[in-house]
Amino acid sequence: MRLPLTPPAQLTTEQKPLYDDMKSGIEGHFKGFRAIADDGSLIGPWNPWIRYPKMGGPIWELTKAMSFAATLPKTVREVAILVTGAHFHSAYELYAHVIAAEQKGLSDDTLATIVAGQRPSDLTRPDAIAYDIASALVGGGVLPELSYRQAVAEFGEAGAAELIYLVGLYCLVSVTLNGFDVPVPV
Repeated sequence: MRLPLTPPAQLTTEQKPLYDDMKSGIEGHFKGFRAIADDGSLIGPWNPWIRYPKMGGPIWELTKAMSFAATLPKTVREVAILVTGAHFHSAYELYAHVIAAEQKGLSDDTLATIVAGQRPSDLTRPDAIAYDIASALVGGGVLPELSYRQAVAEFGEAGAAELIYLVGLYCLVSVTLNGFDVPVPV
């Protein structure tokens, strides 16, 4: 990992309120995977964000908006996040969201197929739309019109927008994790 963890005792006055908000959000909403070290340091993408609060603060605000007030079905979100993480080979993202997706009821076979970069044949229609949207967006270029119309028909215009923004957020998360070489916790 390129950035050492920042223990709570070493936080600056600029980092402390962001740390408190992140820690509270992690404890309340991100369960089942390791995001806080034994000494209270934040791990995963939160460590780089806390290290550079000028950028990390706004990213955390977007993360909260996308996570705490989500309207999309939980499996739809996890499929889109995993497609994005698989595209970027983002180890921590895949670690955390495979666990989250298992908690939401996605099967090991489905998850293994997504993580391998392939589209499972047994996805529900909403999950298949999420897979197709995320796959098209991380592949680059304009989202195909048919895919966009399917998302609007399934989730409404606001839901389709939420899905697009979710993929964008997790592209940023993946790049953060890969750029700072954030490992899977042991």
